[in-house]
Amino acid sequence: MSAADVISAKGDASRQSTEPQNTPALREPDRREAKTGPAPLDPADAAPAKPAGLRGLIRQHPVAAIIGAVLIAAAIVGGIVWWLQARNYESSDDAFIDTRSVLISPQVSGAITGVDVTDNQIVKAGDLLATIDPRDYKAAVDQAAAQILQAQASITDIEAQIGAQQAQVQQANQQVEEAEAAYNFSIEENHRYQELVQKGAGTVQRAQQAESDFRAKKAALDAANAAKLAASRQIDVLRAKAEQAKAQLQGAQAQKEQADANLQRAQLRAPTDGRIAKLTGAVGALASPGQAIMVLVPLDIWVTANFKETQLELMRVGQPVDIHIDAFGKTYPGHVNSIQAGSGTAFSLLPAENATGNYVKVVQRVPVKITFDQRPDVELGPGMSVVPRVTVRQ
Repeated sequence: MSAADVISAKGDASRQSTEPQNTPALREPDRREAKTGPAPLDPADAAPAKPAGLRGLIRQHPVAAIIGAVLIAAAIVGGIVWWLQARNYESSDDAFIDTRSVLISPQVSGAITGVDVTDNQIVKAGDLLATIDPRDYKAAVDQAAAQILQAQASITDIEAQIGAQQAQVQQANQQVEEAEAAYNFSIEENHRYQELVQKGAGTVQRAQQAESDFRAKKAALDAANAAKLAASRQIDVLRAKAEQAKAQLQGAQAQKEQADANLQRAQLRAPTDGRIAKLTGAVGALASPGQAIMVLVPLDIWVTANFKETQLELMRVGQPVDIHIDAFGKTYPGHVNSIQAGSGTAFSLLPAENATGNYVKVVQRVPVKITFDQRPDVELGPGMSVVPRVTVRQ
């Protein structure tokens, strides 16, 4: 081996020891590839794939297609069935329980001495609710009773006077009759003696005596008639006093009735069956007429439903109604009782004025009164929300 071969072998051994064992040898790129570049793609491969058609999708997913078709058919059938059923009913969520609540207010004034009920208590007609101090009204009753007794006593006294005066009238009548008889006799005597004097058969003295007796009898008759007239007029005066006393008696009796009524009104009683609400009266408070101290909610309730005017075409009185109570989730049967003759806004405090240039037509709502066929088994109060459904087609 020559010296050049030995040096070449050592150099190869040193390069093998410095390079990693597993590193592959890098290939020098071909100059022809660098010049020419990558091979061009096929136009068919470069174009995007066309989406598959509906039939292709159905063939690819037959189960999903069947399920979709069934769902679409079910939706169509369900919509038709729902429309056929819904057209038979009219409903409104603008409805509430209604009643005519009674404001319990005293008719007389005074301090409240007792409150016999509590909030939400059920009461019967005639039950005692509250009491107002009755002492002043008892005194008024006693005073009116005393006035009645006084008037009755006055009437009795006047009637007794009338009886006595009637006796005097009878006596005066007798005196008049006696005076008339004496007067008539004196007329005859005077006439006879005057004739005798003229004939010369009698004395002038006797004739003058007869004439004087005639005049005395006439004066006695006039006095008897005057006494009779005075006695009769006194009876008229007494009868007028009796009528006045009777009027006073009637006035006293009226005052007694008023006092009795006020005494009864001092006790506030329930006018009907119901429940107590909004109790504000308390013992010691001063109550005045017209000042409400509690509210009585009657048990007689109904539903006031505000339907759109376009829903009233087929609605009639007596049609059945399903009344759903929101608070309890229950439904009760009822029927249409009446339909108001006009929209709700027509009877408002300030009705809408449409005689203007700018008018927007709004569908009006008409209140409909719906009553329960039977009293519900739950406690319902005014203002509670309900949803009535009226069957307008059977």
